[in-house]
Amino acid sequence: MRAVHITGPGEQLQLADLPIPTPSANEVLLRVRAASLNPLDNHIAAGWLEGMFEHRYPLVVGRDASGVVESVGEGVTDVRVGDEVIAHILFEPPFEAGTLAEYALVPSRTVTPKPADLDHVTAAALPLAGGAARMLVDAIGSEAGQVVLINGASGGVGRYAVQLLSQQGVTVVATGTAADADRLREMGAELVIDFTLGDVAKQVLAVYPQGVDALINLTGYALEEVPVGAIRSGGVVRTTTQMPTDEIIVELGLTGGGIVASPTREVIEPLAQGAASGDLLVDVYKVLSLDEAIAGLSELAEGRAPGKLVVDFAR
Repeated sequence: MRAVHITGPGEQLQLADLPIPTPSANEVLLRVRAASLNPLDNHIAAGWLEGMFEHRYPLVVGRDASGVVESVGEGVTDVRVGDEVIAHILFEPPFEAGTLAEYALVPSRTVTPKPADLDHVTAAALPLAGGAARMLVDAIGSEAGQVVLINGASGGVGRYAVQLLSQQGVTVVATGTAADADRLREMGAELVIDFTLGDVAKQVLAVYPQGVDALINLTGYALEEVPVGAIRSGGVVRTTTQMPTDEIIVELGLTGGGIVASPTREVIEPLAQGAASGDLLVDVYKVLSLDEAIAGLSELAEGRAPGKLVVDFAR
């Protein structure tokens, strides 16, 4: 099978042939029809997590896929060969399997039936970004009428979070650029803050002097890049980045902490149903061939992708 992979620590990504893997217990072998790209793919390929989790080589990148069940391992009873499904490779060691390949091994507990009304490209864009958004929204526990700031709203996770919060009756303040504003408003943002125009927290406080009720932080690896000053005393912050740390959150009189998204079937299935019904917009920015996947990962790393990048294996 052709697969985007690295052969060892510090090696460059390459697209080359690897053996088709065989599913072990509680694993499903998927014939991949589409796979989306995520920032995590670049982090793994660059070795950022090498000292934290076991890596096995050759290591195939990619976490999300939609496709057809090719075979199943022992103990898998809820899907059958030939089923069209959505799947995700969880943030668990060892890092080895990936979805940017013609065949992918995925844990059975993430495998979700693909609604007939959902095409493979759209389905593949859901699991990690949509699942992270769902988990973040649930974690802040906001109620209708409250105000939530999403820092980094124009990315894949942020666009889902805007929709999920607005559907709950929450007032969403989203950061982006002027080019992102119309799209974010279409998705449900009440106010779009242009982060290129200056301090985000000051811009938010000019509109909401008492501060927002919660912050979902999706960008910024230094404290000065995270608009914690926009949160009211006693408010909530949930982040996918390393800042603010748990200690800083406590010092600021806030609650919350970091979130690591590991979307299983229970998280993915309602997102897929929402996408199939049209209640959840899946914002695919560009569809690529497998030959273009490495270039797509570079585009993602450089911050030039204002939406999801998806590899269509039919191209």
